[in-house]
Amino acid sequence: MSDTPELVIANGTVVNSFGRQHAHIVVRDGRIERLANAAGPVPAATRTIDAAGMLIIPGGVDGHCHVAQVTGRFRTLDDYKTTSTAALWGGTTTIIDFGIPRDARETPLAAVLHKKELARDARCDVALHGSVITWDETVPWQLEQLAAEGVRSVKMYTTNRGTTMADGDTILKVMREMVRLDGLTYIHAEHDPIITDCTTQHADDGRIGVEHLHRTRPELAEEVSVKETLAMAEYTGAPVYFVHQSTPGAVDLVSGARSRGQEAYSETCPHYLTLDDTVYGSRVPEWYACCPPMRSPETVAALRERLADGAIHTVASDHSCYDLTQKRERTDDIREMPHGLPGVETRMPVTFSALMGASAEARVEDFVEVFSAGPARINALPGKGTIAPGFDADLVVFDPAEERTVDGGALHMGTDFSPFDGRNLTGWPAVVVSAGRVVLDQGGFHDPGPVGRFVPRLGFREHQESTASALIPAAQASASPAAR
Repeated sequence: MSDTPELVIANGTVVNSFGRQHAHIVVRDGRIERLANAAGPVPAATRTIDAAGMLIIPGGVDGHCHVAQVTGRFRTLDDYKTTSTAALWGGTTTIIDFGIPRDARETPLAAVLHKKELARDARCDVALHGSVITWDETVPWQLEQLAAEGVRSVKMYTTNRGTTMADGDTILKVMREMVRLDGLTYIHAEHDPIITDCTTQHADDGRIGVEHLHRTRPELAEEVSVKETLAMAEYTGAPVYFVHQSTPGAVDLVSGARSRGQEAYSETCPHYLTLDDTVYGSRVPEWYACCPPMRSPETVAALRERLADGAIHTVASDHSCYDLTQKRERTDDIREMPHGLPGVETRMPVTFSALMGASAEARVEDFVEVFSAGPARINALPGKGTIAPGFDADLVVFDPAEERTVDGGALHMGTDFSPFDGRNLTGWPAVVVSAGRVVLDQGGFHDPGPVGRFVPRLGFREHQESTASALIPAAQASASPAAR
C-alpha cells in the first residue's frame, strides 16, 4: 500500500466558519489527513490541485431536500441520482431528505426505511429526517427505531390538513419523545385555521389562481404558528428547528426564545432572500408556487438583514423537483397544484449573493456558517461542515468573484425551469471534492457512481456539547491570528 496520499489541494485559502488560513490540504482515504502551512513545500500526492488565489470551503450541507417525494397525487420527478448529482454541481456534498409517509397506510418508520433504500443510488452523502403525522401508541417505539438507525430528527407540519398536518397533541407528544431520545424537532410553521379561512375567502371571491397565492398565506399565519410552537417547545424542553422562515418577525421570535435560553433555530431558503411577491404578477407565476409564498420587497430586505446579522442559522434549498407540466396543470386553483421549487444546485450562488449584498460587513466565514458548518452542527452530522484533520474530505474550491447568469434549462435538477432563471449570481464552485473524490473540475462533472453513504446522526445535545467543548477551540487555535 502506497504511503502517498491520493490528493492535495495546494496553496489555497482555507475558510471555516471561525477563521481562515493559507494551507495545503492533504487528503487520504476520503478524509482530511492534515493541513500543511502553505509557506512550506507542497506535499507529494497522486493528484495535486493548485488553488492559488482561490478559497477552499467545506462542502455544503443542505438540511432540507425533498427527493422522490409523494404528496397527494403528485410525485416530484427526481430520484437520488439526479438530486445528488445536482447537489454536487452546486457545491453541496451532503443532503438531508425526509421520510414523510406517503399516505395513511405508511408508518413513519416505513417511510424512512423506504427512503434509505432509494438513497443507495446517491452520488453524495445522505442523511434523513423522519416525519410524524398522526400519533398512536406505536409512535414512541418507531421513534426509538429511527434513532437506532441514526435518524435523530422528526418533521411535523402545522398546516396541510388532510395530508401532512399533525395536530397540536401530536406535536407536543413527539416533542417529549425527541427530548427523551436526544433528538431535534423540525417544524413547518403556518397556522392552519388562518390559512384555511383565508384561502376559502379568496376561493369564494374567485381569487384562487396562482397569481393570488401570496395573499392566501399571510405573514401573520407563519408568525402565530412559530409563537405557538415555541411555547410547546418551552413547555416540553424540546430543541426546535423552524424550516423555511420567510419573515423577519418569525426569525425575531426565535431570537427572542434563544435569548431566554431555548434551543431554537431559524432556517430560511434562497428564494425568500432574493424573490418577492411581485413575481406572482409576472407572466410565469407558476414558477414561484411554494409555501410559504414570496413576501413583500420590504419583508425580503428585512430578512436579508437578519441573515447578515447572524440571526438565521442555516440556508437550505427546500428542493422540490416538479416540472412546468405539473405546475401548470391547475394554475387556476392553488389548492390543487403542487407547491415547491427546485434549488439544490443554485443554493450556493444565491445564498452567497444575498448575504454579501446585504451588508458591507458580511464575510465568507458567515457564508460558510449557514451553507456548511451550521447545518452540520445543528443536525449532528459527524465529520461534516469543517475543514480540519479527521473530517470528511468534502471540499469546494470556491470562486467568490465568478459571475454567471442562471440558465434553468442547463441545470441538472431533472426539471425544466429554475425560479432564478436569467439572474446574475456571484460565487460558484470551481472544484468539488466529495469524500476525497474529485467530482467537478475544469473538465466538467465526473460521475462517481452510487457511492454516496448514509450518514447516521448523533444525539442533538451530545453533539452540541462535544462540538462546543472540543472542535471549535482546537480549530480556532490553528487559524491564522489575523483572521480571528
